[in-house]
Amino acid sequence: MLTERSVAPDATALQRRTLGLLVGTQIIGGLGVASGVSVGALLASSLAGPWAAGLTGSCAVVGAALIAIPATRLMRTGGRRPGLVFAYGLGSLGALIVVAAVRASSVPLLFLGTLLFGGASAANLQARYAATDLSAPDRRARQLSLVVWATTVGAVAGPNLAPLTDRLLGRWGMPEYGGPFLFSVVAFAFAALVLLAVLRPDPLLTARALAGEQAPPGKAVWREAARTIRDSAGARTGVAAVAVGHVVMVGVMSMTPVHIGTYVHDHGDLLRVVGLVISIHITGMYALSPVVGWLADRAGRRAVILGGVGVLLLACLLSGTAGGHTWRLSIGLGLLGLGWSATMVAGSTLLSESVPLEHRAGVQGLSDVLMGVAGASAGVLSGVVVDLFGYPVLTLLAGLAALPLIARVLRPVR
Repeated sequence: MLTERSVAPDATALQRRTLGLLVGTQIIGGLGVASGVSVGALLASSLAGPWAAGLTGSCAVVGAALIAIPATRLMRTGGRRPGLVFAYGLGSLGALIVVAAVRASSVPLLFLGTLLFGGASAANLQARYAATDLSAPDRRARQLSLVVWATTVGAVAGPNLAPLTDRLLGRWGMPEYGGPFLFSVVAFAFAALVLLAVLRPDPLLTARALAGEQAPPGKAVWREAARTIRDSAGARTGVAAVAVGHVVMVGVMSMTPVHIGTYVHDHGDLLRVVGLVISIHITGMYALSPVVGWLADRAGRRAVILGGVGVLLLACLLSGTAGGHTWRLSIGLGLLGLGWSATMVAGSTLLSESVPLEHRAGVQGLSDVLMGVAGASAGVLSGVVVDLFGYPVLTLLAGLAALPLIARVLRPVR
């Protein structure tokens, strides 16, 4: 395992270069993801009804989880570059299929496209781990959070670009909601090409070389990763923090555009309000992540996870009682993003440093798969809950789902 003294000067320079590259591609990928996500629920609802809004969001989350499996295998043996390029490539293909689904008014094609669209989210999430491969322990959370923060620029601008691309490409014959996804096609393909050309030497392979380790065998990847997590209390807590934070965030966020649609009925106004609320939410997710990383390095990973749970509970309270008040809902969604950031940054850092380097890629991949499955389940159930009981009940259930994490974090560590 790397320590401050074992990070050689050339590795330190490579770390700075890698961080700069990851920051740039995160901005591009964030633009593409947020552009599609901001209108995905509205597109599904227009094609098939409200029940499909949550299901479409879940397809993207499931896609991210499924694509993380082969991407992790590629990273485990070949380094970060092939896995990230593969995931972004599938994301670009998925966005293109969504555009085709809009033209054909095909719900099955829409589900397939959003499933592959999740590849870009998988790449964005896995990129945060690439920031820790060559990092010193006392800077690990901050450098991971810097890559998370980089998504802010693209993710905040993406939802606000949706009305522009929708209107501009609509003049050229693109159906409603198709423009944002066509923009995603270009963004993901560009990010993949940049990583393919520039992410050399690979940070994970370099870290292994410095530690004198070889790439682990490709067999029994998930069984080995599960055993590694089972044997480490820190890894178990890190996985739980990442998964629970994602469940609460996805469950509430995925149905917020539909909730707004019950109060705003004009198409142009609806896109503007959704863009505003989602932008504030995404700002909460990413903008303060360097502060979260600094706190995690100074106060400890577990303290920040506990703070994140508290913020998530407050977010559910504000969002569930907002009704048609846009600014109250915006504050609630902003806090929802901040709570997610705390559990994601601190949980991911705790997970990464709690397992040996040779097993790290597999464990990180398994964690993202579990996070994706948990989030997808929340997305599916959120549509059903809102359809039967309403948005306030959804936020209540999301808050209750966060409570067991408090007991997990406070459990004494032997």
